[in-house]
Amino acid sequence: MSQMPQQAALSQCPNCAEPLESDDRFCGVCGYDLSTAPAPPQDHPTLTMNGSDGPGRIPGQGTPWPGVPTPEGGSGTPSAAHLPADLPGTGSGGSSLPPDTPVPGAVPAQAPGSPVSPVSGVRFDRPPQPDDYPLQAPDPRAAAGAASAAEEAKVCVACRAGRVDSDGYCENCGHAQPRERDHMEQESGPVAAVSDRGLRHHRNEDAFAVGHAALPDGSPVNLAVVCDGVSSATRPDDASMAATRAAGESLLAALTHGTHPQQAMHDAIVVASHAVNALADEPTGAREHAVHQNAPACTIVGAVVTSGLLVVGWVGDSRAYWVPLDRAAPPARLTEDDSWAAQMVAAGLMSEAEAYADERAHAITGWLGADAYELEPHTASFKPDRPGVVVVCTDGLWNYAETAGEMAEAIPLDAATRPLHAARVLVGHALDGGGHDNVTVAVLPFPAPPQGAGSA
Repeated sequence: MSQMPQQAALSQCPNCAEPLESDDRFCGVCGYDLSTAPAPPQDHPTLTMNGSDGPGRIPGQGTPWPGVPTPEGGSGTPSAAHLPADLPGTGSGGSSLPPDTPVPGAVPAQAPGSPVSPVSGVRFDRPPQPDDYPLQAPDPRAAAGAASAAEEAKVCVACRAGRVDSDGYCENCGHAQPRERDHMEQESGPVAAVSDRGLRHHRNEDAFAVGHAALPDGSPVNLAVVCDGVSSATRPDDASMAATRAAGESLLAALTHGTHPQQAMHDAIVVASHAVNALADEPTGAREHAVHQNAPACTIVGAVVTSGLLVVGWVGDSRAYWVPLDRAAPPARLTEDDSWAAQMVAAGLMSEAEAYADERAHAITGWLGADAYELEPHTASFKPDRPGVVVVCTDGLWNYAETAGEMAEAIPLDAATRPLHAARVLVGHALDGGGHDNVTVAVLPFPAPPQGAGSA
């Protein structure tokens, strides 16, 4: 077999100075074709990567190469090889280049201010390159937002000193902070409402909506809706929230278009019922896995106050009370419960005291929900002959002020001018009494004050 002429074996690659075996035809590091290489020069190369002096050492000296780590344990593992462009002053064939010959990618050995090996003249850094992709400067609005967020850090409701971390715990005392819905307060013109989780429940299943507007003749109208989620049903908190939002929006739209308040209340309860029913529209598979659960459900009570008319509407056992400003005049309860106790009293089978002392007293017979009986919204209208306030609440409050007289004693005398304060006082009354249930109350002054009037 004919063979190609063979050159004398090279001891190292003329391109990268990698040590070679006698039968190598290509460099194992840089791939250089050794068959075309000229005879190796007799002098030492500019840089030895793995010479006889050991890896990472200057030829003929015992000191390590600056910046090149020496492998521990004498394993002989070769250090990382330089690319041809990293070796200025040497051509691809191993011959020296003139000092002024540029090499693509190479850095002049004597660049001002650069660290250079005193032996080989090889640079170990690179000069700063132009930044083709400069980083975008920080948005000053984002920085301002972060600063303001830090300044507005929440303070612990327990110790009033520690900051609240992102997990909702105080960094000072470790107290878990209430969730947003655990305690809610809102004012809308002269109407105000407060809702609280209470002291025994793990979440707040009550909800409310308050609002104020003007009738077509320009006279003021105020409204409040309160709902109590049925705890034995699925997603009672969602049910109460959906009902209050739907009823509140329906009332505002109807009243501003001239619908009579009593008709508007009836229609709003029907709309709220549809909103709760829609929550039961789940995939078939979800119902199969939760067949023991009832559809979402809640009670509802609402009030509309104008300059001369008071309208209430309800389904369930949430209530509305009338408390005159003149406490010498008698207060009154404006609603009748849809409950077992109320049925017993209406049928003459028990006295009111006996019925409400029974453990079945709070079993409701009317509610909003897909599995409710035929919906029968209750509405009533009144024309009080004196100023006062309307208290709209869940049983979490009236359990601690059941009669109209007890409610009148619990509410502050200035409730008509400070409805938010009055609502807070009533919630506090329930919490002081034990807070066994969620507590929600709205306070509306009668007659409706002129537009722009609110709590002091």
